[in-house]
Amino acid sequence: MDDVPEMMPKVGEADGEPGAAVDSAARPASDAHGASVQIEPSADVGASGEAQGESQPAPARRGRRRAVIVEIPIPPVEELSPVVEAVLLSTPRPVATPALANAAGLSARGGDDENAEPIVPSSAIEAVEGAIVALNEAYEATGRSFRIEALAGGWRVMTLPKFAGAIAAFHKAREAAGLSRAALETLAIIAYKQPITRAELESIRGVACGEVLRSLIDKRLVTITGRAEELGRPLLYGTTRQFLDAFGLATLKDLPTLAELKLPN
Repeated sequence: MDDVPEMMPKVGEADGEPGAAVDSAARPASDAHGASVQIEPSADVGASGEAQGESQPAPARRGRRRAVIVEIPIPPVEELSPVVEAVLLSTPRPVATPALANAAGLSARGGDDENAEPIVPSSAIEAVEGAIVALNEAYEATGRSFRIEALAGGWRVMTLPKFAGAIAAFHKAREAAGLSRAALETLAIIAYKQPITRAELESIRGVACGEVLRSLIDKRLVTITGRAEELGRPLLYGTTRQFLDAFGLATLKDLPTLAELKLPN
């Protein structure tokens, strides 16, 4: 028996890698109407979390806890769509998909801390996006004057372009009517050239832009994005989410290209 080496378990072999939360065999299977969310990380094995050498016995496991798996039921689209619609109608600002899922109860707390960010599974994101598609199909089928559109990193209820004249007549002015021509020119340069310094901006326009730039910052259409890596480290300027919201853009990629802006001969 002396020739038989001692068989010792190693951390990371038969019992799983350090920090492994739940074995695949123990993980509950989620059906089409639910989502599994892991909301608690497991504690490391031992004080350092490292495997012990073969010359020393493996330490007793202490402080180890398994991850908590929470099943989040996904409601049918007929129940989820009115919830999404109600949230979007309650605010004039775009609402991100995870925020919609959280409002509909399709999330779990990320830990014991009350201020921890909620965890939203991918199936909940897909369910919310499916509800938005269903709502838009219903709006189109019933001839409604609005749709739910992707805007500034979220979703917002927007009226169709063909009703712009009636809306402008009611409000007496469009949202961008308060901008002077100089402000619009400055804003356009920043939108296409950002991040851009004031010196670069003024070299393109050929005039001083201090007052115009300040007014755009006050309107929250332009913000300081950092400092340039050059002599004096001048400030860099760029557009904001409110700029995207004001001009009906989902991202800066939706800005018209130079070819699209070119006037026909």
